[in-house]
Amino acid sequence: MDIKVLTEQLQKKETNTPVKVAVAQGDGIGPEIMKATLSILKAAGAQIEPEFIELGEKVYLSGNTSGIDSKAWEAIRNNKIIFKAPITTPQGKGYKSLNVTLRKSLGLYANLRPVTSLYPYVPTNFPTMDVVIIRENEEDLYAGIEHRQTQEVYQCLKLITRPGCERIVRYAFEYAKAYGRKKVTCMVKDNIMKLTDGLFHRVFDEISIEYPEIQAETQIIDIGSARLAASPENYDVIVTANLYGDIISDIAAEIGGSVGMCGSANIGKEVAMFEAIHGSAPDIAGKGIANPSGLINAAVAMLAHIGQAEIGDKVKNAWLTTLEQGYHTADIYQEGVSAQKVKTQEFAEKVIENLGKTPDNLTKSTLAHGNGVIQMPEYFRQQQYKELVGVDVFLDWQGKDPNELGDALSSLDVYKLKLKMITNRGVKVYPEGLKETYCTDHWRCRFVGVDAKINRREPQYAHIDFEQVVALLSKLNYLGFDVIKTENLYEFDGQRGFSLGQGE
Repeated sequence: MDIKVLTEQLQKKETNTPVKVAVAQGDGIGPEIMKATLSILKAAGAQIEPEFIELGEKVYLSGNTSGIDSKAWEAIRNNKIIFKAPITTPQGKGYKSLNVTLRKSLGLYANLRPVTSLYPYVPTNFPTMDVVIIRENEEDLYAGIEHRQTQEVYQCLKLITRPGCERIVRYAFEYAKAYGRKKVTCMVKDNIMKLTDGLFHRVFDEISIEYPEIQAETQIIDIGSARLAASPENYDVIVTANLYGDIISDIAAEIGGSVGMCGSANIGKEVAMFEAIHGSAPDIAGKGIANPSGLINAAVAMLAHIGQAEIGDKVKNAWLTTLEQGYHTADIYQEGVSAQKVKTQEFAEKVIENLGKTPDNLTKSTLAHGNGVIQMPEYFRQQQYKELVGVDVFLDWQGKDPNELGDALSSLDVYKLKLKMITNRGVKVYPEGLKETYCTDHWRCRFVGVDAKINRREPQYAHIDFEQVVALLSKLNYLGFDVIKTENLYEFDGQRGFSLGQGE
C-alpha cells in the first residue's frame, strides 16, 4: 500500500468515522503538551480515536532495552498512525534511540520539518522565511554500523541506497507538487563522497526531469547550510540525506525563531508518525509552562495526512490567531509584544476560543487547497553486470614507514594479484607517498589482477576470481599480517564501483 492509496482510503472514510491513532504521551513535558493538544483537536472536531500506548523512559527502565513493548508495536501496526510526544532515552546505559528504532523498523523514510516565520510574535531576523526540510530518514550514517578496527582507528559506515534516494527525492517533488511549492533544492557533499552522495545527486537529476514545472537546484551541503542560515527566504523545499537533514532542520528551526515551535512528520509506505522536534525538557516537567506549539503543528500535519485537512487548517489558523493576540508561553514571551504570559493549558484554551478565526497578519493555513496526495511508484531494480576486479585489504600494522610495508607486500607472489597502492586515512602513501603525511596504524592495501592495464586517466581492471582473494588473505595471515577488514572491488556494467585513493 503506497501513500496515495493510504491517503485516499482515509479520505473515503465517513466523516463521522474516527481514525484510530496510537498516541504516546511521552516523558518529561510530554503528557502536559499532549493533553493540551488533544483538547484542541477534540474541540475542533477532529475525527480521531486515540489508543494510548506506553513507550520511552518507563519502558526502558522496566528492563526493556528497546523502549517499546509488543502491545505498543501491535497498536502501531494496526492503526498505521502514531502521534507521539517527546520521549527520554536514559543516558549512559547504552540504550538505542527509540526514535531511530521507530523510523527504521516501520520504514518511515521521509522526515518533514516545515519552518515558517512567525515574526514579530516569535523573534527572527527572517520575517519571510517559509522552508520545508525533507530528510531521508533510514540510511546514511544513522545505520549505526560502527567498529573499532585498531588501537587508534574507529569506523562508522555510511550506507546510501538507490531505492532510498529514489524514494526521498521523488517524495520531495511530489510534496512540492501537492502543496504548490515552486522549487526543490538538493544538498549533498558529492565533491568528496563521489559514490554515496554522488548517487543521491544523480538520482535527483534523473527524477527532477519528470517535474518540469518545479525548479530544481543542487548545492554542496556546507555552503548550502551557510546560505540557508544567511538567506532562508531563497529556499522553498530542501531534500537531503539523513545526517545533513538532521543538522539543517535544526538550523532552520532555530533561525526561524524557535525549535520548540516546529512539528515533524515521518512518512512511510504503511505507517506515519507525527511528533514535535524538541526534546522532553525534564527540567520544566510538571510545572505546566511548556509550549505545546510543536505538538500542535505535528497534529496539523497528521490531520492533513489522514484526509482532514480542513480541520487541520481550522486548528492552525486558531493557533496563529492566538499568537497574534499575544497569548504566549514563557519561552516566547516578549515584553512589549506579548499581551499575556500563559501556561500550557491556558494556551490551549485560548486556541480553542479562536477556532473558526483566521489570522490578520500571519499567513493563513491553506492545507485544504492543495491536492494533498503524494503518488509514490514502486521501486524497480535494474539488473547490472557485476564483476570482481580487486580487493582492498585493511591491515593493523604498527610500523611507521609505508615503504617498508609496501615493499613487503609488493614482493608477494599470490595467484596473479599485485599491490597497486597503500593508503592511510584515505591518502596514498605508497608508492611515491610524501614523508609529511601522518600515518596511523590503519592501512588500506589495494590489490588488483596482474593483467590489469592501469593508467591515470582510464583505470581498467582485469577480472579476478574470489579464490584469488582467499589465497591472498591466507598468505597474509601465514606471514603474520593482521587483516582487520576486506572490501571487494567491483565494476558495474564496466563502471568503477569504488573510490580512488587521495593522490592515486
